[in-house]
Amino acid sequence: MRLRRPRLPRTRTGQRRLVQAVMAACVLGLLPATWMYAVTGDRLRTTADVPHTEVAVVFGAGLWNDEPSPYLAHRLDAAAKLYREGRIEVVLVTGDNSRKDYDEPDAMRTYLTAHGVPDRRIVSDYAGFDTWDSCVRAKKIFGVDRAVLISQGFHIRRAVALCQEAGVTSYGIGVDAKHDATWYYGGAREVFAAGKAALDAVFEPDPRFLGTKEPGVGQALASAR
Repeated sequence: MRLRRPRLPRTRTGQRRLVQAVMAACVLGLLPATWMYAVTGDRLRTTADVPHTEVAVVFGAGLWNDEPSPYLAHRLDAAAKLYREGRIEVVLVTGDNSRKDYDEPDAMRTYLTAHGVPDRRIVSDYAGFDTWDSCVRAKKIFGVDRAVLISQGFHIRRAVALCQEAGVTSYGIGVDAKHDATWYYGGAREVFAAGKAALDAVFEPDPRFLGTKEPGVGQALASAR
């Protein structure tokens, strides 16, 4: 059985309507990304010019053989640098620990301690299953009101936009990354992730796991003082 090819409109009116429909779809598709750029326009910094902020949030980015992936290691290197320079006091590592054999936060903690960040200055969020969950939990569970967010450049605008919506006044640092297949995949993925981010900002869903408030950040800050 031969499949019929879709027929294009033959009349000028039909063709005009088709073009209008395609243009409308393109505009709607770009709205979430436009929103992210508008919200984060003046919130991006570098490790050299970010203002002193008590808490840095590092988002998980996968493990290789139970150790941080190169992308995640770059994020953690930036956090360690900020700590050594006295620009931050505490690091909140947020990632996936949905199963026993996969633990992003503990791997991130181990990496940071090996790079000069004291264990008592690191707080772990084991239920940071996506960016929105991490931002909401930073605010509601760990009591973070202001933070430096650390991620790759292709993700940092979404992180800042969502944390701002969750009530965390944020600056974002987009660390450098090799433009390999993973980088291009991450950039392409952001086009679709922006749509979900916009929906999260509008409807503010509860995280996959919220839980009870945890005093870790407050205690770590107290030890810093």
